[in-house]
Parts: sequence; structure tokens; C-alpha cells
Amino acid sequence: MILKGIIPALLYVILCASAGYAIDLGGITKYFNSAKTAAGSITKAARPISDEEEYYVGRAVAAKILGTYQLLGNKELTWYVNLVGRTITLSSDKPFTYGGYHFGVLDTDEVNAFACPGGTILITKGMIKTTRSEDELAAVLAHEVAHISKRDGIGAISSSRWTEALTVIGSEAAKTYGPSDVSKLVGIFEGSIDDVFKTLVVNGYGKSQELAADTSALQYLEKSGYNPAVLNDFLRHLSEIGQASGGGITKTHPGTPDRIKNISGKLPSVTIDHQALQKRTIRFSAVPK
Repeated sequence: MILKGIIPALLYVILCASAGYAIDLGGITKYFNSAKTAAGSITKAARPISDEEEYYVGRAVAAKILGTYQLLGNKELTWYVNLVGRTITLSSDKPFTYGGYHFGVLDTDEVNAFACPGGTILITKGMIKTTRSEDELAAVLAHEVAHISKRDGIGAISSSRWTEALTVIGSEAAKTYGPSDVSKLVGIFEGSIDDVFKTLVVNGYGKSQELAADTSALQYLEKSGYNPAVLNDFLRHLSEIGQASGGGITKTHPGTPDRIKNISGKLPSVTIDHQALQKRTIRFSAVPK
């Protein structure tokens, strides 16, 4: 389909712009025209965003977040977070994504984490320092993986904005895409990126989405061999530090008592492998933070 070529290309344009790269609109326009000729006409009916499109949206959102926060230059910690995070993803409802899962550490003491559509998860240095064990770190990452599995981020895009984009691209009158057409479409997709960014960084997800992510996190932890009860422990710890975290997760998430109440009674009954727990404890303590 034409959309499989045009939409990722548009998102690539936005990603490049976010990262500060020069863009050859003439070349992109030529690409659109070639795709149009090869694919022919398409229906104007709205359809869900594909996994490939979600990947490019997530890349652009991550680039925008990295315009606010810098990545931490701690390779050992980054490797460790990816190890724990990818262990969780294999036990999630969506173990594989179009572009794969990627975890990065943000160099800020703010206590927060962001799940970008498609599989990019960014966790702050402050959040990692707030966790007291590998299992608690896994609990935080499991919550974010759940948002990706449920496609909560991509759901933040205004349906009217997405429909407008499909209508413009599918228009029979649009035989070619000149610079003005490309500019209009890029504007629509920049708005889509802003929709997701504001949800992740400014407004937060809806209460029901956050509580559902906690519930799924319990399942992911159990299947991965971690202790699901640590999510409850971590939320209580988060409640104790409260506003000392300086905003972050306390600003964009439901009240911690609500989250604790939500998972009470849902904790799976597991047998703790104390030998494995000891190994995780040693590993967590050894990683420089």
C-alpha cells in the first residue's frame, strides 16, 4: 500500500528534523510520487496505525524527549537496564515489536520513565536510584512495557488528526505531492508527535490506563521469574518519598495510594527462589549508578 511507504517517510522527515538533520524535501517528494505511481489509488477510510508506523512515531517521540533530557553516558548501567528490560518483554503480551525494544537512561534526577510507541523506553537516573533492588527496577520497566503492549502511546494521537492525514494522502486529486503538500502532511504528523509527547511528559495517561499497566506488570514479573510483590513494595516506597521526587512520576501518574489499592488482592502467589534472588541482589549492587 502507498501508506506503507509514505507515512514512514513522513515520520522519518520529522525524526530528522527533531534530531537536527538537514532534509531534502525534493528527494522526499520524489519518493512520494514514486510510491503514488506504484501503488495506485487507495481508500480514504480510516484504519489503525500499523506496527511500522508506530515504530516511526515512537522514534520521533523519543527524539523529542531527548531534546529535553540527555542520555546518561554510563554504558554499564545502560546495558544492565536493557538486560532486565528485555527479560521482561519476552514475558509480555507483545514480546516483539517492529523495531525491537530499546532501553535508555536519561541523565536527570527526576523520578520518571517514558514508554514511547513501538518499543523505546526511557528511564531516568533518578528513577533507577529510587529502586532498591533488581526486582523493583524490573517492576518499573514492566509497567512501561505494559503501556507499549497495550499501545497506550499511539492511542494518544487525535483520531481526527489521523483521519485527516489518511484523507489527504488518499485523495484522488493528489496525483503528485509538491513541497506544499509535503509541508501540510509533515505538519499533521508533527501534531501527532506532539499529542504523544504531551501525554507522556506533561499530562500522563488516563487513570484506567495506568492501573491496567500495573495489573499487567504483575503478570510480566511473575512470568519472568521476578517477585510481583515488589511492585507493591516500590509503590509504597514511592508514596513515602512523595514530593521529594521533584514532580516527575507523581505529576503524570494517578495517586500512589490508588495504584496500591488497585493491585491489592491481585498479587500472584509465587515461590521465591532465594538463590536466584541473591544473584540478582549482587548484580544490582555491582552496577554503577
